[in-house]
Amino acid sequence: MTSVILTVLCRLAIAFWVGGAALFTFLLTPIIFRVENRDAAGRIVGYLFPGYFRWGLACGAVALAALLVVRGRHWIPAAGLLAVMLAVTAFQAFHIEPRAAILKQQIPSFETTPRDHPLRREFSKLHGVSAVCNLSVIAGGVALVVLI
Repeated sequence: MTSVILTVLCRLAIAFWVGGAALFTFLLTPIIFRVENRDAAGRIVGYLFPGYFRWGLACGAVALAALLVVRGRHWIPAAGLLAVMLAVTAFQAFHIEPRAAILKQQIPSFETTPRDHPLRREFSKLHGVSAVCNLSVIAGGVALVVLI
């Protein structure tokens, strides 16, 4: 019985993590950028990022802990994938996001600062790395749903 509950908990945690990431990435963020100007949208999304990453880390930790206890079918590759997803999310939360937030504070306006400005270019690089990380976590989560 405990094994069934932990398996369900693991699956739910993965579903909440990946579903939340997909909702934030493909629905919420585009809507915010569509209805607000670039600077306001960036501020709003910037306020949401710390909670977004904490959510991912919490869901990932719950899923990994449950998986390590249950050790069901395909648990070794699933645990490895979960560990990688958690590492990527931690990298975003503790490295990328704080650096991007500092850069955003130094850029007076994304609407008036030229794209080739050094701070904008550095921010764009961080944004690109973060986007790849985010899509990788979503893809990993989809793979886990199939694997577990």
